[in-house]
Amino acid sequence: MAGASSRTHPPRGRKRVGAETNTLKRARDGSAFTRCEACNKDVPVVLIDMHICSLDSKIRTSLEAQVVEKVAEANKPAERKRAASSDQKERKGKKGKKFKDPTAPKRPPTAFFLFMDDFRKSYKEAHPDSKSVSMVAKDGGEKWRSMSDEEKKPYVDKAAELKAEYEKEVAKLNEENEEEKKEEKEESEKEEE
Repeated sequence: MAGASSRTHPPRGRKRVGAETNTLKRARDGSAFTRCEACNKDVPVVLIDMHICSLDSKIRTSLEAQVVEKVAEANKPAERKRAASSDQKERKGKKGKKFKDPTAPKRPPTAFFLFMDDFRKSYKEAHPDSKSVSMVAKDGGEKWRSMSDEEKKPYVDKAAELKAEYEKEVAKLNEENEEEKKEEKEESEKEEE
């Protein structure tokens, strides 16, 4: 089969480009490249006017720095990677993501959410066939905006009470955590001695 395809498609000769030799830029030796005296680098003769040695050195140093960093990352042993993966919770804390305490109290709802709890109940009684959550939220938001401060007052007061309770619980939890940390620190100091 290989022989048959060569007969159907004979090899073509290279095309010659007709260019005027007097308009082509060439180096002294007739080459298309010349050596830059400042940086000792081969540069196309056509581009020699645009060649800036300082720019090339800046690019080269930045590329070298990137290559060095990648090589250093690639050379890390697998043991370090495994050890780092076991300490993920601690690393996440450094990135800004806080470790959530499962015993921490839940944040209290705002006045609007307390209002929405009551509004959902009354809305479902008035519209038993409506199952659209978005309509309930939209109507509730409109009603909340149209309410006066006096109408919002019971919800705002309830939210303030819940927030005060929440802050007390958080303060109590923080004190307990500090005491536990002190005890752990004292135990570790005793073990070191």
